[in-house]
Amino acid sequence: MNTETMNPQEKCRILGVLDDGVASLGQGALAHLAQAQLVIGGARTLQLLAAQMAPEAVQRDLTGAMSQVPEWIRAAQATGQRVVVLATGDPLCYGIAAFLQSRLCIEAIEVIPNVSTLQLACARLGLPWQDMQFSSVHSKDAGDWVAGSDPSHGLYGLLRDIRQHDRLAVLTSPFNTPDRIARMLVTEGLADDFEMAVAERLCQPEERIVSGFGIRAATQMPFADLNVVLLWRSTLRKPEVLFGLPDASFAQRHPEKGLITKNEVRAVSLARMQLRADSVVWDIGAGSGSVGLEAARLCRMGHVYAIEKNVDDCTNVLQNRLAMGISNHSLVHGKAPEGLAAWADPDAVFIGGSGGELTELITLILQRLKPGGWLVMNFVTLENLSVAVETAKALGAAWDVLQLQASRSKPILHMNRMAAENPVWIVCAQAGGAA
Repeated sequence: MNTETMNPQEKCRILGVLDDGVASLGQGALAHLAQAQLVIGGARTLQLLAAQMAPEAVQRDLTGAMSQVPEWIRAAQATGQRVVVLATGDPLCYGIAAFLQSRLCIEAIEVIPNVSTLQLACARLGLPWQDMQFSSVHSKDAGDWVAGSDPSHGLYGLLRDIRQHDRLAVLTSPFNTPDRIARMLVTEGLADDFEMAVAERLCQPEERIVSGFGIRAATQMPFADLNVVLLWRSTLRKPEVLFGLPDASFAQRHPEKGLITKNEVRAVSLARMQLRADSVVWDIGAGSGSVGLEAARLCRMGHVYAIEKNVDDCTNVLQNRLAMGISNHSLVHGKAPEGLAAWADPDAVFIGGSGGELTELITLILQRLKPGGWLVMNFVTLENLSVAVETAKALGAAWDVLQLQASRSKPILHMNRMAAENPVWIVCAQAGGAA
């Protein structure tokens, strides 16, 4: 038996680097860099620290080749080479370290962090960052923000953070720039709620901090590449009612008694949808949008896809969405099931109205629902109730029916009486199994 002790595998060191290069690195980090046989980094960072590397060290540019980096590291470590990866700032704050840890053994990596550029930006303006929401828009170019965009848009996550936080520090990209962020704030009616500052080219001779301008002015301002955006509220957020809004708080079509799912029915329907914070919801036959918009408030980390065939109702939905400050909601003017193929699979679906395609819709939805998801339908006619129940039976779905008939007090002379609303049937169904 060979009793010689084998050296443990050399760790891959991930070094956090700032744009002042060698001045940002401690002696330990510089020693790892000088001894490295393979150095991986972006072209600019490799050039910045080229003089600190051994002449025989192999350099690999990861630009456009991120997916190959784990294999480069594995291959080098298999032959006993010392590997260094150069990252920006803190590699564990929107950096490459998390990506590599998810693909390599954690024991094979050692992170040597630096100060995050987000921290540096806060320091330059004297803003405490312990309460800051850190966010990043390092994603593909999806163009300027359009109200109602879905989660595929590069600014979607940032807008979600903006809706929920008072102070934010944002890593930008060459596409998703400060002026584009400012235009998104204007589009969402938030221009008067926030102040902005931009920290450009931190730790470089051309470093500049730009502040004291309005959001609307920022929409047309040019900024240098490599910048960080700081946002803070100039007006405090008011606590919001998340559930059970009065019917009168929604714009709705008149004089047709208001095409809206009434408060009591809406509450039970939302409860039966079994929503979570990250649920994906479909709202079919949105009407005034009341169910979908309340669902969007409850599903802060999720998204609501809505469709409505009546153009006047669509106008009301958009008005209600803007008034409620909701961004995780998309609306299509059309007739279901057209367009549903492009939507993400749902955790819950609400049908408030259909144009005669009820059987087709139920069939499609039960096929697309995620496991454990609920389809909740509201009907006021016996014919639609019958179609829904018979379709659920034919598909082998688990289903149940609840009838609601609310009565509300109304004045009569100097007294009050109870006035009954029309009865509503709530049909709930899940794919698979009989009730």
